[in-house]
Amino acid sequence: MEVITIILWFLYLMHKASLMIEIDGNDAGGQLVRTAVSLSAITGKAFRIVNIRGARPQPGLKAQHMEGIGTVAELCSAKVSGLELGSKELEFIPGKLEPKNLEVKISTAGSIGLVLQSLLIDATKFEKPINVKFSGGGTWGKWAPPMLYLEKVFLPCLCSGLKTKVKREGFYPRGGAEVEVEITPIKVKSIEILEHGKLLELNIFSVAAQLEGKKVAERQAEAARSFLEERIGVKVSVKTTYSAAENPGSGILIVGKCENSVIGADSIGELNVPAEEVGKRAGKDFFNEFANGAVDRHCADMLLPYIALAGKGRIKTSEITQHIVTSIELIEKFLPVKFSIDREKKIISVL
Repeated sequence: MEVITIILWFLYLMHKASLMIEIDGNDAGGQLVRTAVSLSAITGKAFRIVNIRGARPQPGLKAQHMEGIGTVAELCSAKVSGLELGSKELEFIPGKLEPKNLEVKISTAGSIGLVLQSLLIDATKFEKPINVKFSGGGTWGKWAPPMLYLEKVFLPCLCSGLKTKVKREGFYPRGGAEVEVEITPIKVKSIEILEHGKLLELNIFSVAAQLEGKKVAERQAEAARSFLEERIGVKVSVKTTYSAAENPGSGILIVGKCENSVIGADSIGELNVPAEEVGKRAGKDFFNEFANGAVDRHCADMLLPYIALAGKGRIKTSEITQHIVTSIELIEKFLPVKFSIDREKKIISVL
């Protein structure tokens, strides 16, 4: 009986491989791989990607990409080849998606938010919540959504939630965060956000570690607050927090709750960049997003898989980025949908 089971599993994997989706990752970053892995897990479709991060200065998989891929692979008992540091090719053959509690160890300052992005897509197929414990990694980082952004901006736009407990923040270069998350099932439904409507609340969350003496959290927040109050004319609520972390660092998130949407913008502290500049940078970004889109460009990118899964939806964003275009091309390989992009009006649709 055991031999028959092994043979049947082998034949199943061979069948998956014969239907493998081919992807060229030369002009994209690590997010392309993470999204492909998540869609593969929920659709059961295998894929092969070549030229991973081919145009990057250091092409191939990095540690933070491997951890995200491995986490989803664990959920769906996937057969994976090429999951190695620096690998430019990856094959992913999913098994059955079986949600379970996870412990994720991130050895670098790689983004916890990016790992969560992948798991949240798979949560559309969950029947019960799962708990994920992160050891290591970053809660704030460049080119990645902060944990707070997912909680305060993205998931509210999706009409869903996320229970998080950040015991220790993580910043570049050491990471070292300690985070517990409860991911609940996400109900897929049509999303239509073409106007953000009236701005109801404007909140600033400014976080820092080991920088109390320089009042970095307060300075970031004040620069963002003064910039926005002058231009938008709405009273801003400010929350500053100092947290434990393995090395100094800071981050700021601006959240605008509107009648029909939530818009966000964030920025992180950098060596030799004044806290005031970090806060003002976030303020400028928020102002641009609020003036030009119903959802911000990062949220628009993240909403695409859910619109595709629903089979219907429309959103207006501040900018049709190349990242959005690349994501759409990938999603259309896995799901039976066709997106439409109105570049003039900056509206993305599945009808």
